[in-house]
Amino acid sequence: MQKTGIFLHVGCGQKTKEQTPFRTLDWEEIRLDINKNTNPDILGTMLNMKGVKDQSVDAVFSSHNIEHVYPYEVEIALKEFRRVLKDTGFLLITCPDLQSICSLIVENKLTEAAYNSPSGPITPLDMIYGYRRALARGEHFMAHKCGFTAKTLSTDIKSAGFSQVATAKGKLFDLWALGTCSRWDKAELENVCRTLFGQ
Repeated sequence: MQKTGIFLHVGCGQKTKEQTPFRTLDWEEIRLDINKNTNPDILGTMLNMKGVKDQSVDAVFSSHNIEHVYPYEVEIALKEFRRVLKDTGFLLITCPDLQSICSLIVENKLTEAAYNSPSGPITPLDMIYGYRRALARGEHFMAHKCGFTAKTLSTDIKSAGFSQVATAKGKLFDLWALGTCSRWDKAELENVCRTLFGQ
């Protein structure tokens, strides 16, 4: 993996490069968000990133965004990610892991705190349907409209035109996936995953 380049931070919210896995690398960040109050570089949605040119970025980072679109829109979003990536680029994406979350639900812990975030306690109900406090504030774009397991996310990324996909489960009931636009050798793929997953 190259150590420099441009990464598109999709659905950045208030976060900047320093709160991403790219923080220790010499990357230039472009922030894109649907909410103008987050002061993004580009105001837009992952379903139509018209403000980003074709094959103009080296990496796309999307943290807890893909679950905010309807199932039929997942392919649209992932193809938009692929469109803006150079052929040597890659996608790094993270979202709730439904398989892990459901293990808590089976234990009848739907509304019990699974972990504490800077925003407050997060329950399985929040992870599946969206953070209730944000929704109560009228931030309805924060609602979750679909969900993924490692198998389904990997399948969707490949269907969108990515060459390879590697997945891993995170520590906070999250799922990580890396999709490459071209074939990487196994050692390189494993090294990038170690560097970026769960950081």
